[in-house]
Amino acid sequence: MKIFKHITVISALFFLGTACTDYVDYEPIENYQITSDIYFQSVEDYEAAVVGTYDPLQWMYLNILIGDIATGNSLSGGETATDVLGLQHIDNMTHTPNNDQLTSIWKWCYEGVNRANFLEQNKDNIQFDRKEELYGEVYFLRAYYYFELVKFFGDVPLFTKSRLTAGESGSLERKPVSEVYAQIEADLQNAISVLPASVSQKGRATKYAAHALLGKVFLFQDKFDQAASELGNVIGVYSLVDDYGSQFLKAGENGPGSVFEVQHSNESNWYDWGYTPQGTEGNFGIIHNGPRGFVGDTYASGWSFNVPTADFYNSFENGDTRRDASILDMVAFAADTGAEYTEGYKHTGYYNNKYIPRAGESGAQTELNYLTNYRAIRYADVLLMAAEANVRSTSPNVAIAQIYLNEVRDKAFGDDLHRVTATKEAIWAERNFELSMEGHHFFDLVRTGQAASKISGFETGKHEVFPIPQQEIDISGLTQNPKY
Repeated sequence: MKIFKHITVISALFFLGTACTDYVDYEPIENYQITSDIYFQSVEDYEAAVVGTYDPLQWMYLNILIGDIATGNSLSGGETATDVLGLQHIDNMTHTPNNDQLTSIWKWCYEGVNRANFLEQNKDNIQFDRKEELYGEVYFLRAYYYFELVKFFGDVPLFTKSRLTAGESGSLERKPVSEVYAQIEADLQNAISVLPASVSQKGRATKYAAHALLGKVFLFQDKFDQAASELGNVIGVYSLVDDYGSQFLKAGENGPGSVFEVQHSNESNWYDWGYTPQGTEGNFGIIHNGPRGFVGDTYASGWSFNVPTADFYNSFENGDTRRDASILDMVAFAADTGAEYTEGYKHTGYYNNKYIPRAGESGAQTELNYLTNYRAIRYADVLLMAAEANVRSTSPNVAIAQIYLNEVRDKAFGDDLHRVTATKEAIWAERNFELSMEGHHFFDLVRTGQAASKISGFETGKHEVFPIPQQEIDISGLTQNPKY
């Protein structure tokens, strides 16, 4: 059974208990204390509340879209130049603090933090056998949400002991990135100490998922020795699939190369456009990536956002099976199959083939209910992070890095004839081919210092992070990032 079961029910509790307003700083309702006093009184209450803490993971489609739109991999697309202005501005590197999409990322990540903190605040109400393991999941999730926040915004408000209350109104301060990372590391270490190596319910965090995320957190801080050690715990536990494209299909969900996967379902029958994506258990991001007005087999219509560029498509080497599995050449597909479609804004002829609407995989209100899971941490990502960490460590281990890089490339080409020397530059390039259109590229370019040379319009000292939402500045009095 997937972890998304019963999320809707427990979400109702959280929305009552936390008021679920738009910003970090807000005024809670009186029902909060009543709800917490009567709720956390049974094992079932805690189990349901943890499921509710997973819920915001399903809302983060914008994090994924922006990770490629903000680079040369893809263009914003859409119907017109004014379609989802926030994405258009990010594509052009003209985004400002008044960006609805960035505001959504901020508030949804903090909703996840608040849900985790609500559990932390009520941790000692009762004792039960699976409590430590359950709280390992809570700490993993809180680390995940804070990591997204620090990647996007840099210094951010940091609170962990309880859900934010009216007492903090107007007194919030942004904490340095180093302090936020320290908390993320502590949460993940706590998670590792109590999480199991495997789980029977798909979608729950495991010890190895926590090791992988902690290794990535170390890598983002240039702590290469720690990253190599941490990621080494995951090597050999998973495996790469033989058919690269198959892992992004329905049949490939939660497969041997999936370290952590955000679960989605097409069974919620969600119709309410006024409460999206929070209401549905479907993957709302999928509809963004499809061709407009599509008529044909295999795929379904979408909104033509996040369209890969011809330059990126053509940058793949001959024989690399990842190219066509990652990027759909719609012109060639239409010519071969007779499919029809309508060109959107900034049309390139290419679409994200990993996260594209596929025929028959949605339900109810089609746009809102695609079942496609998001593969948040893949084993190939772990291998390439470990390769980079070993190359860049205090005492480089190029030999082991070469083994990891070879493993990824051999699978991609189906032979051992396309190997390249394991330098940091080669590994960075490989990460883009392996993880393209999965939302990682912008953050890789920033952390490796390549963004200014590879992203048109990127301004050093400004665009490494996104602006703090202006509404948050106005309400909470937070400082703004430089040059915004």
